[in-house]
Amino acid sequence: MSIPKTHPFAFDPTYGMRLQELLAIEPPEEPEGFDAFWEARYLKALAVDPQPALSLSKLSHPDWHVLDLVYCSTGAFKIGGWLLLPRQGQVRRGLVVGHGYGGRDQPDFDLPITETAVIFPCCRGLSLSSHPPISQNPSWHVLHDIDKRDAYIIGGCVEDIWLAVSTLVTVYPWLSGRTGYSGISFGGGVGAMAIAFDERIDRGHLALPSFSHQPLRLKLPTVGSARSVQEYQVDHGNVLETLRFYDAATAARRIEVPMLTAVALFDPSVAPPCQFAVANAIRKYNEIFILDAGHFDYPGSAEQEAVLRNKIGQFFRVP
Repeated sequence: MSIPKTHPFAFDPTYGMRLQELLAIEPPEEPEGFDAFWEARYLKALAVDPQPALSLSKLSHPDWHVLDLVYCSTGAFKIGGWLLLPRQGQVRRGLVVGHGYGGRDQPDFDLPITETAVIFPCCRGLSLSSHPPISQNPSWHVLHDIDKRDAYIIGGCVEDIWLAVSTLVTVYPWLSGRTGYSGISFGGGVGAMAIAFDERIDRGHLALPSFSHQPLRLKLPTVGSARSVQEYQVDHGNVLETLRFYDAATAARRIEVPMLTAVALFDPSVAPPCQFAVANAIRKYNEIFILDAGHFDYPGSAEQEAVLRNKIGQFFRVP
């Protein structure tokens, strides 16, 4: 194992926890009405016509046709992104790929998949979906409308993922129930909430998932967006009233499709106990892949990422 021994942080990014302790972490107590809250949002999102607009992109790749994409999400929010179509074979599966809190400036062309239509959406307020006054800075984006449970921006981002699935199904109707989701960090947390309530998603890969075990997320030292939320809590004292409804671990208890979850033993940005709360909450068909560290370079990272990439390729392979 290559868990970093030296680092520049004023706290221990392992939080003093070993693997067996992390594997024992349970999701937090959930709020009354959690299911009704998300089921209503999902039904509202399903009623939205995504009206996808596609155009030939300036980007190009030998393995993929690259199309620029704009679709309509909830609240008439225009979401930008890209659609990749395979140059070889047929479109037999769909995949929605989320992004981290840094946003996305182009698709990931190195995906180990074939015969798959892939959407790379930029969630509202970020990258191609920038929309002032929403800040693209993660420290401010994560606070947007956090004082309003029903309007908190993270909920809108989950809906953007659902509408990405709707876009795939609009273009390729046979992909309903044959579409996967893959997301890291921000995209991992949002993805857990999206997968839990969308029966059109048939499997998911979550890496270093954020927005999990919100009571712990408010307490554990971090250099990530959670630090902004912690500072907001110090000033206002009421943030958990919203965050309990946006807990990736609570949502993960509802996931019943095959999952591949990658979590880290050391992570200064998304605390490992919070990541493991998601992985541990998934009761069925879940493979947990252990990384020595997340959001941090470490010896052996390339080798671990290569093994994980191979697993991802097998996980999303076309049968």
